Amino acid sequence: MALNRLSLAATTALSIAASLPGAVAPAATAPESCSWRIAARVLYQEVSVETGARAESLKEQLENSGVDSSDFVPADCNASSTDESSAVDSNDTGGSSSPQTGEQGTTAGETFQWGEPDQIDDFDGDLSGWNLYDGPGHGGNGTRSPDAASVADGILTIDGTGDGTTAGMAWSEHSQQYGRWEVRMRAPKGSPSYNALALLWPTAENFPVGGEVDFVEIMDPDRKKVELFLHYGEDNSQVHGEVEVDATEWHNYAVEWTPDSITAFVDGEEWWKTTDMGILPPGPMHLTLQLDWFPKGDSETGQVQYDWVKQWSLGENEEASTQSSGSEGSTDSDSSTTATDEENNWNGQGGSESGGE
Repeated sequence: MALNRLSLAATTALSIAASLPGAVAPAATAPESCSWRIAARVLYQEVSVETGARAESLKEQLENSGVDSSDFVPADCNASSTDESSAVDSNDTGGSSSPQTGEQGTTAGETFQWGEPDQIDDFDGDLSGWNLYDGPGHGGNGTRSPDAASVADGILTIDGTGDGTTAGMAWSEHSQQYGRWEVRMRAPKGSPSYNALALLWPTAENFPVGGEVDFVEIMDPDRKKVELFLHYGEDNSQVHGEVEVDATEWHNYAVEWTPDSITAFVDGEEWWKTTDMGILPPGPMHLTLQLDWFPKGDSETGQVQYDWVKQWSLGENEEASTQSSGSEGSTDSDSSTTATDEENNWNGQGGSESGGE
């Protein structure tokens, strides 16, 4: 997720997690406001579905800062940018390759003739056009810092330190209901505590009711498979899928969201689909890119790299690209899925995990 580096001083960012009772949200007009407020709202939604003393304490402290107010994140934080770097050049096909990735491989956009993307970022410029998280990490674990994200030679890199300093970022100005997104990314083998993601997050900031679509979650320590989690409902129910792929190499991952289905693709081929309309997101969403820390007792580093991201709107009456009825068992819960979710979604126990992979 080229970024809007709306950064906050480290002491203020850390105060969200460490000393929230005394923390005061920056004024809505302050330049650092969006970054602080988005990070605080995301953390609030994460801990709201957890139990335990630590989760309840964080939730109370965040509420004392006004995070549960409907106007806590001003509309301007999700406003469209006039920065030309985030719009598609009419002469740019989006198919140029960067020095690191070489051949671009097969894409869903080409295979299913989605046409020119409405938005593209090939990370050849600065990081304008994105909101970068600045505050506590996923579930209150570690820290999300703007300095953990960098761009060089057409590649966005998010680095994670051994103590959980990492980054996450939102393409919130390009929010839409229904559409297609495609991301070229890889995750070198590193710490088993780090999950590399590309996901859709509700623009209304109403997780879990607003849903969440983790269409790429690389959590296997060996990076030999990619997983999908679709979150839905007030109780944060989840469905799951996984596909074997060498995630240390460059691959093109896409998701298509229509009124009737959600479909996931890798290198132009469908690998997961649900047509259960009861679990689809209820409102607009936007793309986010994250390297999340789930501490497992190691002190290794982690990394994820992105070559480009693309987004298409869904035309009126436009149908899904494939006519399959859905992946077998894709909306069924099973014991392996439950264990995976418990291990990788913060459980309110001070960051310690209840089990191992």
